[in-house]
Amino acid sequence: MDAQKFDEGRARRRRNAIIAGIIAAIILAWVIYHERNFPERRTAHRFFSALKHQNIESAYGIWFRDPDWKQHPAKYSNYTYKDFYQDWGPASEWGTIRSYAIDCSYSSNSGVIVQATVNHRAQHAYVWVDKSDKTLHFSPNEIDCGNWFGWLTE
Repeated sequence: MDAQKFDEGRARRRRNAIIAGIIAAIILAWVIYHERNFPERRTAHRFFSALKHQNIESAYGIWFRDPDWKQHPAKYSNYTYKDFYQDWGPASEWGTIRSYAIDCSYSSNSGVIVQATVNHRAQHAYVWVDKSDKTLHFSPNEIDCGNWFGWLTE
């Protein structure tokens, strides 16, 4: 018959290409899953960065996702700038924010809880970032992301 001879090298290359493709697909899926909260984490990063640079007014604008909040402060009468300053300003429980790190996040239906380490303290700051409009709120819950498995599966 006219059957081709078995090419062991070609079969090995094909098998290796399939294995590499599967591994690449798994890594890509993990990266996509791990970065699913990227927009919310970035919002929290911008918020803490503004606080670190002592730009409290900008941080307040990030909190409500309204950089022009001074034009209509009555819109935010439920959480005024004065209240915000007491919660996040230099005299707050966090003090002057000199450093921060976004540790992890946990997604739920309508928002993302973001954990941040502020000034290398053992107590973490938790903010809730709304998925729909990227406004920030105080988190109703705390999350635990201190181990490698939590980071891997986050």
